[in-house]
Amino acid sequence: MTSTLSVFTDSPARHLVCRGCGTQFPLAAQHACYECFGPLEVGYDAAALARVTREQIEAGPQNIWRYAPLLPVGTDPASRVTLDPGLTPLVKADLLAKELGITGSLWVKDDSANPTHSFKDRVVSVALTAAKALGFTRYSCASTGNLANSVAAHAARAGVPSTVFIPGDLEPGKVVMSAVYGGNVVAIDGSYDDVNRLCSELTETDEFEDTAFVNVNVRPFYAEGSKTLGYEVAEQLGWRIPAQVVIPMASGELLTKVDKAFSELVEIGLVPASEWKVYGAQSAGCNPIAVALHNDTDEIVPVKPTGIAKSLNIGDPAAGVYALESVRRTGGWMEYVDDDEIRAGIELLARTTGVFAETAGGVTTAVLKKLVETGKLDPSKETVVFNTGDGLKTLDAVAGSVGPTHRVKPSLKSVREAGLLS
Repeated sequence: MTSTLSVFTDSPARHLVCRGCGTQFPLAAQHACYECFGPLEVGYDAAALARVTREQIEAGPQNIWRYAPLLPVGTDPASRVTLDPGLTPLVKADLLAKELGITGSLWVKDDSANPTHSFKDRVVSVALTAAKALGFTRYSCASTGNLANSVAAHAARAGVPSTVFIPGDLEPGKVVMSAVYGGNVVAIDGSYDDVNRLCSELTETDEFEDTAFVNVNVRPFYAEGSKTLGYEVAEQLGWRIPAQVVIPMASGELLTKVDKAFSELVEIGLVPASEWKVYGAQSAGCNPIAVALHNDTDEIVPVKPTGIAKSLNIGDPAAGVYALESVRRTGGWMEYVDDDEIRAGIELLARTTGVFAETAGGVTTAVLKKLVETGKLDPSKETVVFNTGDGLKTLDAVAGSVGPTHRVKPSLKSVREAGLLS
């Protein structure tokens, strides 16, 4: 695949840099450092970023590409492989705040409004735009569900073949939503971590040489797409950073990139300097990052995931140590909640905001509640909670606890007897 700077000539990106040892590499399809095997991320020209203005962003398209001057790819609209996600609602959650005893402003960043109904459309648009520039002709991923939905949909619109790999026990809604776009959907008899290991092996084969695995060989570009959530929140709040954010964690990368987005906005002068705290949310069935924080260690012990929050079920989280760093540096915290709390969180969020979240959103809402109850989160400060996916994808989670509240005959008398006219 192409590995020169020429395909990124209009980009502020300048190189890939190891998050461990700092070694720099060309912008290419590479995700691990050749020196220490640490993960790579995109490094930028600080002067190019500093030239970006609020007015330039506000004049851009009504999607993530308004932030193209801050991203590694996508400056030229013709270069994009995209469903044009982004600018999703920032919902004022006054009733939820009142129920939880939060006196400061509370917001829900609802990314279920993206084209395939999860935040993954952001990362996939950026990753596949990079993949196109690098010469890849097939698209793929290892996924817990939402990512497979997004890769399959992007490939369908672009007219590019796709093959997505998923755990065999994935929620039916997510399987259907991947398969309907017409690409290959490969169910693996194993966990997400098994799927991810297989995909890492496939990237090294001749048969998959022309295939971009969005969260493997083009992962540094993929991860940058998550920053647009942080950019949007700041812009939607009138170009300021909220005091507290609560973010679900699977690999831990979303949390680190929202934190990075806030830091970049301050560094280049697009928002006033301020302090913020980052809070991570996990399921009790897959909580290795939170447990490491609670144990005051950097050692993240892999786990075998269980529980209903399957989109967060990454037992060996690649960015876990960096999520720990973000949370510790900002003075935040991490919590985890069990399946019953997750279901209650889904219902609480829906009942007070009209936002129907998938299980990951139930995790985040339930963790918010726990953070307030334990005094870890300041209820007087402005807080943003991230909902990353649509509840229609995980209906089974609450199907047993919600349904018709009354059953009547088709007559006025029956309606009256049910007490619905009182």
